[in-house]
Amino acid sequence: MIKRAIAGVLGLGAAANGAFMLAAGRAWYEAVPGVAHTGPFNPHFVADIGAAYLAGGLALAARSWRGRYWPAAIAGVGFFLLHAIIHAFDIAGGHSADPAVDAALVIGPALLALWAALPNTGE
Repeated sequence: MIKRAIAGVLGLGAAANGAFMLAAGRAWYEAVPGVAHTGPFNPHFVADIGAAYLAGGLALAARSWRGRYWPAAIAGVGFFLLHAIIHAFDIAGGHSADPAVDAALVIGPALLALWAALPNTGE
């Protein structure tokens, strides 16, 4: 039950982030720590990533609704894990503006989402 609750919280948070990116990309770009360091605002790029966050978040949230939907959650978590790997390489290469922010807002949640997406015995 705890995995499903965590999947719901992380999934709805990611979906909300994606919706924010799609609805108000410029405001999202200015509000999130470290994003401006990555380069100038690109509305199409922000919308593309917002769509990925929305889809991945909804897939993860589906697991909280029905435990048997864990395969959808695993698929949704794929984006979060790949995104986290990119940030981990940025940290390792000295290219991260704020490694603590990357760890707390990208890498940690992706790992937690993977754990929450994995089925319990019997699911």
